Amino acid sequence: MGGSAALRAVALLLAAVITAVAARAEPLARDEIVAMVAPPMELGEQLNDKGVWQLLNSGGAEAGYVFETEPMAPLPGFSGAPINMLVVLDLEGTYLDVRLISHNEPIFVSGLGEAPFRKFFEQYRGLSISDTLVVGTPYGEGSDGSALVYLDGVTKATASVRIAHESLLAAVHQVAREKMQGVAAAPAGYPDPSVQEDLSWDDLMAEGLVTRLTVTNSEVDAAFAGTIWATDDPEAQANPDGIYLDLWLVDLGPPSVAAAVLDESSQAALAEFLTISDNDEPILVVDTGRHGLVSEEFVRNTAPDWLSATQDGLPVALRDSDLFFSLAEDVPEEVKDGAQMILRTDRRVGFDPSRPWQMEVKSTRAHGVFRPEIGSQTLVAEVTPVERFFTRPTPPVQRSPFRIAVDNRLTDLALLGAFLAALFFLLGPGMRRFAGWRWFTPARLAILALVTGFIGWWGQGQLSIVTVLGVIRTAWEGGSYVFLAYDPFGLAVWAAAILGFFFWGRGLFCGWLCPFGALQEFAAHLGRALRLPQIEPSARWDARLKWLKYAVLAGLVTLVFLAPAHVETAAEVEPFKTAITTFFLREWYYVAYAVGLLLLSMVLFKGFCRYLCPLGAVMAIGGLLRRRDWIARRAECGSPCQLCRVKCRYGSIKKSGAIDYSECFQCLDCVAIHDDPAQCVPLVLAGRAGKRGEFKLPKGVPAK
Repeated sequence: MGGSAALRAVALLLAAVITAVAARAEPLARDEIVAMVAPPMELGEQLNDKGVWQLLNSGGAEAGYVFETEPMAPLPGFSGAPINMLVVLDLEGTYLDVRLISHNEPIFVSGLGEAPFRKFFEQYRGLSISDTLVVGTPYGEGSDGSALVYLDGVTKATASVRIAHESLLAAVHQVAREKMQGVAAAPAGYPDPSVQEDLSWDDLMAEGLVTRLTVTNSEVDAAFAGTIWATDDPEAQANPDGIYLDLWLVDLGPPSVAAAVLDESSQAALAEFLTISDNDEPILVVDTGRHGLVSEEFVRNTAPDWLSATQDGLPVALRDSDLFFSLAEDVPEEVKDGAQMILRTDRRVGFDPSRPWQMEVKSTRAHGVFRPEIGSQTLVAEVTPVERFFTRPTPPVQRSPFRIAVDNRLTDLALLGAFLAALFFLLGPGMRRFAGWRWFTPARLAILALVTGFIGWWGQGQLSIVTVLGVIRTAWEGGSYVFLAYDPFGLAVWAAAILGFFFWGRGLFCGWLCPFGALQEFAAHLGRALRLPQIEPSARWDARLKWLKYAVLAGLVTLVFLAPAHVETAAEVEPFKTAITTFFLREWYYVAYAVGLLLLSMVLFKGFCRYLCPLGAVMAIGGLLRRRDWIARRAECGSPCQLCRVKCRYGSIKKSGAIDYSECFQCLDCVAIHDDPAQCVPLVLAGRAGKRGEFKLPKGVPAK
């Protein structure tokens, strides 16, 4: 069977394997989630079939939501499997807990270990879903940091961490929209300091900037009617038309409103207060009725015991600002004579002063003398802000995950681009001159050292079969390929390797861009320098052993569908993670395996690449896209000349002199021999004959 035909047969075999059945993960069972909810919180009822549950406080009241991310946002990781997390939110959209449930990310499975991955999720606690969270460090347009919250990534695993982050946000936003009534759907508004208008109290009333709630005694009696407290307010019964509550509310956040309500010294005091507490919204509350604002037990600078606020059905935390103030001259005397307070609430905890909200006043009554029973009714004032006095922050432009990753590695990508451009020139138009250069071998080793250091250890651009398996799994399950965008450096190396298929076959990556392949070549040079005996299988065994890598590849692809949980372990047949990704900092047996392969290369030239590498098998199959035979041959190649075949340490030249491009690593040795009048037998013979005047050297070949 010819090489191309054999490779096509392998490709068909792999395509057939992809018809296996793949199963999706099911949401966790209740008892599994219960074990992950920290006391005194408890797990409530399941709210839907996507893994969303109620979170209950110690009193049994709803306190938030517990949910998995995978059922709602199954964004595939590098293995093709989603990263699943458990998220616990309170009703205000604050992250109470985020923890890892399951994943198959190669770098964490057996590289760095799970500890740094789990530690990454601890950063979410205490943050809000209204925060704009970004993994990484400030860069470019996000450098001011005012609208962004940066999360520290994990060195050598930034792409996996970003995939997890995007999955988490996608799931959280679904829960916020469906269960939390619009919480954090948009950034909270705040008073617009640029709006400066000369307003009077009458203007405020006419514009609706003052909210007034008036409740009579009879209305309060009606609220308590039918309860044991119905007759416990004699004053209300004596004067049913009298005013029980006359509540005035003014948001003092807009400067023009504050100027119309407060005198000059009070405006200055409020401005100073807001300079220190710039996220607080000040609200003037006045009651000119007999109810009052707080009880006698109230302590200044604490939450008012009779007043509370809500927005979107969720509580808004109020607190006394502890400011002493006086009202402006044109404020009506009835307002000046009432009980007055300036309350404050923090916009960062979910309050949006630019949208409607409610002030709630608790009306209480006591029944009995010795141990009175306390009853209450809630009186509600609806506040509708005037839009022009508020603005809201412009959400930062949400760059795509790919754009963020590119920005974070712009310098590395520029250097990689320059390196690849130079390499493509050397192996393209400049190939024959480069191969014949007297310093070719040192130059090649220098390039391979750069590949190992820059592309491998620094850039983490070692390509892996894991990515191929992830793409296959994603294609089968109909998922997204966005996980590829999280590693633009590796993606650029993939692009170069795939482009190389058309020009050279597998040789560009396997011979010039693979960091572990470069390490093996260094090991081979060291073995020869130490004069170690070399192992070279016979032609028959060499041909047989080269099929092993296709068998390994087929086995891995089969595992993707039949036993996906074991894929990451099986993929350790590649030593790339150990030698390149983690720089040999792993468990001893992984290190022993990788070092053993390098030691083998000292006596068996690039044995892993030639016989075992499943990624090499993929590259060989991709080489079927090659559009040209780029290694020049002569009629004498193979018969009678066998020099190139003997010199080729990869065994990629047949006895006939033809090149087996599926096994060619583009070392250029045969190219150098082909053009060298001192080595190429046909040229040597032609040169000798030329001296006798019988023959001429081929055109373009210099005389020695």
